[in-house]
Amino acid sequence: MFYCCGITEQGIKARNEDAVLLNNTVLTEGKMELKIEKPFIAAVCDGVSGENSGDIASKMCLAELAKQEFSSEFNFYQALMKIHKQLKHYGMFHKNSSNMQTTICGFAIDENRRMYCVNVGDSRLYRFRGSELKQLSTDQSLVQMLYEQGRITYEEKRKHVHRNIIMPVLGNTTAKPTIDVSIIEEDPEYGDVYLICSDGLSDYVVKSEIEEILSMPMGITKRLDELVRRSLAKGCKDNISIIAATYVPGDTAAVC
Repeated sequence: MFYCCGITEQGIKARNEDAVLLNNTVLTEGKMELKIEKPFIAAVCDGVSGENSGDIASKMCLAELAKQEFSSEFNFYQALMKIHKQLKHYGMFHKNSSNMQTTICGFAIDENRRMYCVNVGDSRLYRFRGSELKQLSTDQSLVQMLYEQGRITYEEKRKHVHRNIIMPVLGNTTAKPTIDVSIIEEDPEYGDVYLICSDGLSDYVVKSEIEEILSMPMGITKRLDELVRRSLAKGCKDNISIIAATYVPGDTAAVC
């Protein structure tokens, strides 16, 4: 089973364009924690602020995904392409929402304990094991492409002036998104934390700081609160959304 916590914080922005999905429940403000048995999907959407109605796009995307019955037979590509078309269609008939778009990053586990990483855009999925944080998703962004080509360093990637330029995401009216779905090959271990976040966290709190906070001897909800607090303290100008799914095998007692 997984003990899961989700939090979404508007921060200093005029509205929250992020949304969080935990086991068919969509969260658009505040926090939520619950125990979840497999199969389930957890995901974060970050509406594209440079376009209209990013808040509608993120919430609509997760509301549609929440309607799906997830299992090993589920086809993420088909489901997300259908949602992509729904977002485009909505924008076509609602002038103020023209070209509304959203990223999505998710973690899922089916009835056979097979785990998946799903990503479109630059929200992220990490695994925290022991004291080490490992990114499982790959950013679909300009700076990631430059980094992979060896044209910029990791440190330059983190601070690059164009770090918020992303590849086509769900709802884009001029190009089809690339939907990355991969199987997480390593089995979960007791205490593993699968962390999904929008760039309101990853753009402001570096890897070593996230590792430090996730290693703190307190409940996972308080650790997420501290991640949000740290991002805001470092000048975050974006919304911040985080999900943590902590693996607890069998009937082991634990508190989220």
